[in-house]
Amino acid sequence: MTRNKIKNSELSEEVQEEMSDELEEKVEETQNFLRSFFSTNPLSAYLVTKNLPFIAFVALLGLIYISNRHLAENTVRRIDRLGKEVKELGWDYKSLHAELMKLTTQSEIAKRADTLGLTERTEPPIKIELIKKED
Repeated sequence: MTRNKIKNSELSEEVQEEMSDELEEKVEETQNFLRSFFSTNPLSAYLVTKNLPFIAFVALLGLIYISNRHLAENTVRRIDRLGKEVKELGWDYKSLHAELMKLTTQSEIAKRADTLGLTERTEPPIKIELIKKED
């Protein structure tokens, strides 16, 4: 694996001086840009109008970002609410299913039939046979 030789070795004075000169140039360019951007001379007005579409585009991107974040948060809240509702409906289903299974047992049906005056048969069912006469 190759390592960065410049990072590990000490820089010579010439390289350090060259890097500091480049850094100073960049700082100066940035300061000049900011001064020209916020100054009131006609050239800065020209720069502002020249960059106005870009500024509008950045503002539009910001609005899209904010609305997208808002929609995402609302979607997450809705998903959480629906998840809780699904859990509650699952619990309701399980309790109703258990109650239905209890009510449909033979002993429960016999208890409800007794209130109507019906009784269970104690003798087995009789098979009725139909005799066909041949003409």
